Amino acid sequence: MGNIGISIYPAKSTFEQDKAYLDLARKYGFTRIFTSLLEITGDADAVIHKFKEIIAYGNAIGMETILDINPGLFKQLNTSYDDLGFFQDLGAAGIRLDIGFTGLEEAQMTKNPYELKIEVNMSNETKYIENILSYHPKKESLCASHNFYPQKYTGISQSHFEETTALFQKHNIHTVAFVSSQTGKFGPWPVQTGLCTLEQHRNLNIHTQVTHYRLMDNIDDLLIGNAYASEEELKAMSKAFFSPHPNFEMELIDGLSDIEKKIIFDEIHLYRGDRSEYMIRSTSTRIKYKNESIAAHHTDQIKKGDILICNDDFGQYKGEAQVALKDMENNGNRNVVGHLKKDAIFLLDYLEPWSTFTFSL
Repeated sequence: MGNIGISIYPAKSTFEQDKAYLDLARKYGFTRIFTSLLEITGDADAVIHKFKEIIAYGNAIGMETILDINPGLFKQLNTSYDDLGFFQDLGAAGIRLDIGFTGLEEAQMTKNPYELKIEVNMSNETKYIENILSYHPKKESLCASHNFYPQKYTGISQSHFEETTALFQKHNIHTVAFVSSQTGKFGPWPVQTGLCTLEQHRNLNIHTQVTHYRLMDNIDDLLIGNAYASEEELKAMSKAFFSPHPNFEMELIDGLSDIEKKIIFDEIHLYRGDRSEYMIRSTSTRIKYKNESIAAHHTDQIKKGDILICNDDFGQYKGEAQVALKDMENNGNRNVVGHLKKDAIFLLDYLEPWSTFTFSL
């Protein structure tokens, strides 16, 4: 299992604000910090002290920091890619190269004597990673992260994400992507309408964003791009990321029996292997609850995302839980007991047969 992390922007906040945020995130299992030092403006010593202080605090509570930089910063610091001592002194665990070099420099940087991680940008669909690998980097020090996008409609598409991520997965390189808080107000730039990697995530709640990445199973670490996420969001992200089974948020209809609630919420559902294009079937519940009565009710027409329980009129199928993948007729033998939250319905397309899953409100 990977790690979850948050982003802080010390140039736009105080040490006390960031410290409180780190403490809150650590409480929910967050162990990574992302921050951005693309350029130093104003009093360089004061800026560097501010970063050093909060990075040191993060290290003290078990949160490691990756620092986003670009080649211009090396010039500003009067240093070069073959001397990363400045970042070691800052207390960073590694640096992320916002803009790449030629491949040779990245490979050489992975062999730095401080064992700093070198994180490269994986959002551009080029032969970049193949080029770096051709120079024989120290692979255990090489990792990769997608960009985040503050401007609405500029986040990457699902297809581009899958293509670029596959290039790094092929070489077993540790991968990172960003999700967006709906309460976060700032990032590294003045413009900010969320800070996500995938454009389709921009307005989704954090539980759904994280569950989508979990179901895709191609990203190791997830970071919240903007600051500050609410405690509710930190808790939701932790639950979605670390829970033993992917969890789907749903809305329940009123007036369900206790048995129906138990079938939905107390069971770990298993997506039956003989796939139907119309529904996901979780069949073990019909064995466990075969002696219980499930009266027919809410036998409305079925829409994609509806949660169903087979009722007393369905013979040996009584008690089986189902999730509709398509709109269907209802012949009166399936109770529509609830439905996935509207923004989460697309997640069904990523669930595979023989996967386990759970429901929550």
